[in-house]
Amino acid sequence: MEILLIRHGQSEADILQVHEGRADYPLTEHGRIQAKRLACRLNEHCPPDIIWTSTLKRASETASILAEEVGCMLIKEPSLMEYNNGVLAGLPREVAATKYPLPPGGRKPHERIQNGESEIEFRMRVETALSKILAESSAVVRIAIVSHGGTISNLLRALLQLPVHTNIRFPTGDTGMHIIRKNDEGLSVVSLNCSEHLYNM
Repeated sequence: MEILLIRHGQSEADILQVHEGRADYPLTEHGRIQAKRLACRLNEHCPPDIIWTSTLKRASETASILAEEVGCMLIKEPSLMEYNNGVLAGLPREVAATKYPLPPGGRKPHERIQNGESEIEFRMRVETALSKILAESSAVVRIAIVSHGGTISNLLRALLQLPVHTNIRFPTGDTGMHIIRKNDEGLSVVSLNCSEHLYNM
């Protein structure tokens, strides 16, 4: 099986400079163009049989554009939503830094942000979603998972069996795509954060 991990396109929160997380902002027009460019690339080189998506607008809208171009099944999965950042959702970054500063040394993996979830809870949620997706997609050749930066980092850490608390990060740009191959012999990382479809935009 080939697994495509795809981040959503540019959202309105990126323009407004606010914390996104569970704040449910739609794509910008630029984000829609990014998604259409990725859709063309997928259709040409690696069309998925199924697309699983987060239910947040920026991801589900990206996934809908991809599914329409490719002509494949689209399944919405709430557990693929971004980190539940509680009180920070939708808050301007400058306000958040003053009102809810990070404790010295950062938040511990088991500590929840106010009204949100901990890093451990986030990882457990993502691993549960991944197990479900892999089990229900076992009969197909290629799947795409359209989600968010934090969720994709956790999906990659889970696939690569990395611990919850690690300094290894997997940045993903707008409509960036990671490609993983999974078979009986294990996993192969084909590419990380591929964004060739955005060149010359």
